Amino acid sequence: MSNIIITGTSSGFGRAMVQTLAADGHTVFACMREVGGRNAKAAEEVGKLGAKGGRVQVVELDVTSDASVAQAIESIARETGGVIDVLVNNAGRLSAGVQEAYTLDQVKGLFESNVFGLLRVNRAVLPHMRKRGSGLVINTSSIMGRYSLPCLGVYCATKFAVEALVEAQRDELKAMGIDVVAVEPGAFPTSVADNALWVQDPQISGAYGSIPQLPQKLGEVLGNLYGGPASPRPQEVADAVQKLVNTPAGKRPHRVVVDTFTGAPVDTLNATHASHRPAVVKAYGMGEVI
Repeated sequence: MSNIIITGTSSGFGRAMVQTLAADGHTVFACMREVGGRNAKAAEEVGKLGAKGGRVQVVELDVTSDASVAQAIESIARETGGVIDVLVNNAGRLSAGVQEAYTLDQVKGLFESNVFGLLRVNRAVLPHMRKRGSGLVINTSSIMGRYSLPCLGVYCATKFAVEALVEAQRDELKAMGIDVVAVEPGAFPTSVADNALWVQDPQISGAYGSIPQLPQKLGEVLGNLYGGPASPRPQEVADAVQKLVNTPAGKRPHRVVVDTFTGAPVDTLNATHASHRPAVVKAYGMGEVI
């Protein structure tokens, strides 16, 4: 059984991952911020998810803080003797609004959560994996990391960044026995919208006509989807992660799409990308290295 670190476990995909992997017999370090504050109830509930199966330990970790990440990973490494088998970078934040309406501080804050946080945790965990010559890093991306939509451009930019980091790091680490994978969920009924950054500047947005109403239109479409018999379940993402954990090292796919709604076009895009990328790698003289 594995020692698994998961960030962003207070709700949604993260909580489902904790429950699923603990039930599979793994030891799960469920990381979230403010475990003694606004997430106190969530921390208590998540801590009980290991009652049947593996063990769950809730760990205070704020991906936007260097000190918090370092302290959390150091404590986990001490407890496991440096044995960290799997890292799931799941923490992140949704946002919507026309790009011009965002302040630069808002954009920076979103990148802190969705991109720089991932890099912080990786830098803390990877030395332990490299030392052992094995490991698995799973990154929760999005189908919005493969194409961008109006009013979602800034959010999509963070997920495009995650995709780029994953693609490069997969080649950087595979010779060391470490697999890197992007899981690309579609739209699922989670509480992610409750903590989203909704950017609304009346003076700016008012100049865009009906465009600023597009997130509302999207919400209506998803509301109809979620209310139907084919409504997607967050458990589907947790199941995809479980499958990756249980797949032998070196056999894991680069990207995994989890979306029955718009997943087929993304699968096609991923396949096309994968077929052309080797030629680019070779053209830049990297073919024999990776």
